[in-house]
Amino acid sequence: MEKELQSLLESIEPVDSHWEKLAWERLRSQIRPRGSLGRLEEMAARLGAICKSLTPNVSRKIIFTMAGDHGVAEEGVSAYPQEVTAQMVWSFLNGWASINVLADHVGAEVRVVDFGVAADLPEDWAVIRRKIGKGTRNMTQGAAMERHEAVRGLVEGAHLVMAAVQEEGFQLVGTGDMGIANTTPSTAIVAALSTKPVKDLTGRGTGIDDAAWCRKVRAVEKALAVNRPNPTDPVDVLAKVGGYEIAGLAGAVLGAAAVRVPVVCDGFIATAGALIACQLAPFAKDYLFVSHRSQEVGHQAMIELLERPPLLDLSMRLGEGTGAALAMSLVEASARVLRDIKTFEEAGVTDTGH
Repeated sequence: MEKELQSLLESIEPVDSHWEKLAWERLRSQIRPRGSLGRLEEMAARLGAICKSLTPNVSRKIIFTMAGDHGVAEEGVSAYPQEVTAQMVWSFLNGWASINVLADHVGAEVRVVDFGVAADLPEDWAVIRRKIGKGTRNMTQGAAMERHEAVRGLVEGAHLVMAAVQEEGFQLVGTGDMGIANTTPSTAIVAALSTKPVKDLTGRGTGIDDAAWCRKVRAVEKALAVNRPNPTDPVDVLAKVGGYEIAGLAGAVLGAAAVRVPVVCDGFIATAGALIACQLAPFAKDYLFVSHRSQEVGHQAMIELLERPPLLDLSMRLGEGTGAALAMSLVEASARVLRDIKTFEEAGVTDTGH
């Protein structure tokens, strides 16, 4: 699949600067003081460039919640047992969870993907089955997965998004996650790609106590020392200290960029995937919106590496795609700003230059 991944990466092009210029011209001609809608205007201009249109429509929204387990849970880095991953997948499928409520609020469909849940999920569960393995290996003892497994996750994640866009007509993609202990590999990823000390990047995840936090720091430090991931090779980082669902999340960003649709990533884990994607294909960043600032301390380092400020700051740390769902409403609002607010000329209003 390496060739398939390379072909995918080569297909990702920067957004169209001509359309971005046209979008800014329209925004600056609208019947309101210039710049008065702040970052909504920046989002609107980028949407114009992504969609190559001054009338972008992103009303058909879909969120992929990627699920997977992690061998590093053996190190006592989470407040919850691994069985919770499968239990939460069941909750998502039944519409009981936070992501279901918030996605419904913004009119987004939720699809749950099993990339690496440790349990065998029942055949009658309506989950998308892309299982690469039953949880990754313990990254403190060696690589979390094989390189070919990481590549497969990237390609499969991309295919899911590309099919949803090309075959079903979805216009805006969100990414979310589920996986006990997945803040630990996410911390390892940002530590591998930044120069910051592990302890400055390690958060409390599901609400761990001081002893578990210390175990988590040691686990990340040991994983980095044992595996020595190459920061110039994002696939190597992903394979050695990442996760199956993080590979899927990264692939989703690549897939969205390949078919030129905007993609909104959720918090810490989803942004780890986005970071891998944008390291692999720098132009993918043009299509990416970071939904919110997570309470996980390492998220700020990810934001700095991506150079994509979050749209919201609500002290959230849940995952699942909840932040992405909420931010989708802002992305859609920015599309309407560009499309629906009249210009002075269209409205027959005198431009006073205010």
